[in-house]
Order: sequence, then C-alpha cells, then structure tokens
Amino acid sequence: KGKNDFKEWILNITMGTLSYPINGIFAFITLGALFWAKEFQIYTFPFTLSALVLCFILDDLTFYLHHRICHRWRWGWGLHRTHHSSERMGIDVGARQPFTKHFTGTRMLKLPLVIIGFDPVMVLFCVFINGYYQYLCHTQTIHKLPRWYEYLFNTPSHHRVHHGANPQYIDKNYGNLFIIWDRIFGTFEPEDEPVKFGLVRNVNTFNPTKITFMGWIDIFNNIKGSKNLNEALYY
Repeated sequence: KGKNDFKEWILNITMGTLSYPINGIFAFITLGALFWAKEFQIYTFPFTLSALVLCFILDDLTFYLHHRICHRWRWGWGLHRTHHSSERMGIDVGARQPFTKHFTGTRMLKLPLVIIGFDPVMVLFCVFINGYYQYLCHTQTIHKLPRWYEYLFNTPSHHRVHHGANPQYIDKNYGNLFIIWDRIFGTFEPEDEPVKFGLVRNVNTFNPTKITFMGWIDIFNNIKGSKNLNEALYY
C-alpha cells in the first residue's frame, strides 16, 4: 500500500504540473469569452474592496453550479472524474486535475459576472483565489474546525464527504469556499461514517492518459453502440 501511495503521489503531482501549461494553452477559450462579454456590460463596478468581496461571493456560487453540473452531466463528469478517481485523500489529490477543463463549457458560467458589471480581471482574480482554497480541503489530518466555520465554509470534513463513494455521500457538498450553497440547495451531507474514497467503479491504473480520457471513451463507446440518434444523444 505504501508503494502504491508513493506511485500515486508522483502521478498526482505530475498531472497537476502538466495541467497548468496545457490548460494555459487553451485558456484563450475562456479568456476570450470573458473579455468579449465586457462589450455587453449593463453596469460597471469600480475596483473597490466591497465590489471585490461581492464578486468573490458570486464567483463562489458559479463554482458551486459548475461543480454540480460536472457531477450530474455526463460530459462534465468525463472531465471531473479524473479528480475523483483517487482512492485516498491527501493534499496531493488536490493536484490530480485534468488538462481539458476549457472544453466542458461550464467555464462560461463566469460570463454573467462580467455582464452584470465586474471587470474580467477581477473575475479571474476571484477564480484564482477560490481555486486554491480547495487544495487546503484535501486532507485527513484535520478532523473538525469550529462549529461556526463548519456551518458557513467548506472544510476538510465536508470535502472528504464530497470524495466519498459511500451511497449517502455521492453527489454531496459541491461548495468551494462557502458550504452554505449546499445547505441552501439541499446537497449538504455531514461526515458521519468513515469515508470510502474513490469512484463507485474505480480506475485501477496509474496511467495518466487513461485516467484523463476513460470517462469520455466510455461515452463514445456507448454512442458507437447506440441503436438510434435519440439513444446516442441520451448517452
């Protein structure tokens, strides 16, 4: 087990390291859309602390929506299952990211933030900060934080639930910084029984290419074997 843990640590760090430049190459898709949306702004928020805080809160809501869609929509899950395919939990699992994030379409959920008046640079800053908070939640070292914090914010305990394959934990706790969205929209689940990390059907491989693409390969194989167009679209 220790040997496999070390193998996976190397795998996760490698995938995280590669995801930055590769996603960076295709970032023009999202960046172009954000700066294009500025042409349609209905208001312009100034660069103030209060505007930044409001942008940060609303960006966190868009992350919740993006995260929930990626769990419930099969094309999005083809991307996101890469991150969930680890059967353990540690800070390095936060780096286990796909390098295809600009191809699901969910990044376009940021466009309304620009249209209602936030500058794309401010939105990108909030995206950056929100994204890095997640890394801190990938740990088993921290059990519980103060009750008030556990109520309002995402914590290692809440995020362990999110990575669980236990029936009651599946598709729960989508929040990034604020867990309050899950409480509002009915997707919150507290950590109760020990978490079984990983997928319902685990990948059983350390091959980063297979881990990244096997979800989409399954989709295309289903489409290939479908009986008609309706069934293909369903897949």
